[in-house]
Amino acid sequence: MAIEVDRVDGEDFKQCLRDVDALKQGHFLLASGRHSNQYVEKFNLLRLPRETQKACEGIYERFRDANIDVVAGPTTGGVILAYEVARQLGSAAAYAERCESAPGREFRRGTRFSPGSRVLLVDDILTTGGSVRETLVALAHHPVEVIAVAVLMDRSGGSVTFSVPLMAQVTLDVETWASAECPQCTLGEPLTKPGSTVASGVTPGIL
Repeated sequence: MAIEVDRVDGEDFKQCLRDVDALKQGHFLLASGRHSNQYVEKFNLLRLPRETQKACEGIYERFRDANIDVVAGPTTGGVILAYEVARQLGSAAAYAERCESAPGREFRRGTRFSPGSRVLLVDDILTTGGSVRETLVALAHHPVEVIAVAVLMDRSGGSVTFSVPLMAQVTLDVETWASAECPQCTLGEPLTKPGSTVASGVTPGIL
């Protein structure tokens, strides 16, 4: 059964995300095909070292006295966060990469864990929890104790849990709609596909 460490009411953190244009408002076509009026572009934060450092300070403060030996994160964004949180904690960092010949993730490039290592798993955005679960499976092959999972943003609205404690800097309850039910399509607002610089060209309501 999942145990929750804590979820921060991160209004200050939300404002930080808005300031760097990482938390966007508009009319977005998501990878799932659904529409939303909110989207998180994590790399607008992660490409800024000082802002990323500040974002990780909340995780550092929560786990500074937890005797963390290794901070692990999944590729891609989790690598940046694992490095920065480990730097602040004075710990080592480890990176879970996608397996080359099978589904899932693994620790490669000579990564070794000392028996009994206390591991903190970090990631950027929690949506379905897939990358975190894959990293937990990869860690299960090593003689470690996973203390908790910490994420910058929980975009699941608090619906995703794990078998270890979860800490989120901020929880976002992102509302989505099928194209036929999207209120912004009804208003004729241009639809943008995240990752592109122009409107998607999809006619509202026709997806």
